[in-house]
Amino acid sequence: MVVEDTTLLVIEDDAAVRRGVVDSLEFAGYRTLEAGDGVSGMELALQANYRLLLLDLVLPGRDGFSILQELKSKRAGQPVIILSARGEENDRVRGLELGADDYVMKPFSVRELLARVEAVLRRTCERAAPEDRRKVPGAIIDFSDGSVAFEDGETAELSERESGLLRYLLDAGGRVVSRDEILRHVWGLDPARVETRTLDMHMMHLRTKLRDRSQEFLMTVRGKGWKVKR
Repeated sequence: MVVEDTTLLVIEDDAAVRRGVVDSLEFAGYRTLEAGDGVSGMELALQANYRLLLLDLVLPGRDGFSILQELKSKRAGQPVIILSARGEENDRVRGLELGADDYVMKPFSVRELLARVEAVLRRTCERAAPEDRRKVPGAIIDFSDGSVAFEDGETAELSERESGLLRYLLDAGGRVVSRDEILRHVWGLDPARVETRTLDMHMMHLRTKLRDRSQEFLMTVRGKGWKVKR
């Protein structure tokens, strides 16, 4: 069963294979990001928000093993499925030792691929429950109840939507997040079908509650969106 708004990243240099994988995933209800080389793929793997990476091993620019190794050093819990025509035992063992969650041999059927994706998502969802407490400048956020505890002993309360917005921006790790992305993933709205300023109002309220009226932490990137200062 597809999790609503689950985004998957596909790094595959063969355009026909990549198109087939992306089309199959989107038909099954997933959102997708894609890259056709190791350099742009590495950038997306480190900066984008996604639940699962489908990674080819033989790529121009840099190979899949080096991408996997760097990714796991910086985003240790990130789920990865290797997609490869290299079926040698040494390659499979190396991929799993570097932290891959599964290794799928090419050629594979759409049915097999979707089954592997769903299985990894189920396992990693169970092991990677969201962290409830986060440190932000001058305060601790407890997402279990939306409470804000300031260093001076004062407290504040976040609404469910404000908590979701803040958690999403924190999870982006300093990446600029667009209005459309927030509306899709936090509000569950289709940006193409809605005109709303509610996001701006929630951002203003969130800054007020976090004592960030000068926008030193929740930063506006003009024409692009918002990000948190790392």
